[in-house]
Amino acid sequence: MTHGISGIAALAIDCDDPVLVATFWQRLLGGEIAVDEDGDAELTGGAIRLDFLKVPEADQSAAEGRKTKNKLHLDLRSYDYDGAITNALEAGATEAEDVYDGTAWKVLRDPEGNEFCILRSRSFRP
Repeated sequence: MTHGISGIAALAIDCDDPVLVATFWQRLLGGEIAVDEDGDAELTGGAIRLDFLKVPEADQSAAEGRKTKNKLHLDLRSYDYDGAITNALEAGATEAEDVYDGTAWKVLRDPEGNEFCILRSRSFRP
């Protein structure tokens, strides 16, 4: 029973610079970006639409550095783990070894400090 819900329409991400963050995620995931008259951005073409919404001084994470771990983050599957990490870093991600420094996955931060993980294939996890 779904109680009237037919599915997830999008994952909304609050940010200071929606176009910057959408462009970062587009480089990792592909897809198309549409920007509305308010400056919010939408990334489509993947399994789920990602909406990047302008929130004034959103957590101030980009300027001051995040002080707490995200309550929600994306886990990305990879068929080329090392290549996916390299691509993310070249796109502007930073490593988040303060969150997790193991070998099963890699935690990174997008340009505004939001964590996400790149997962190894389950067959290659230690």
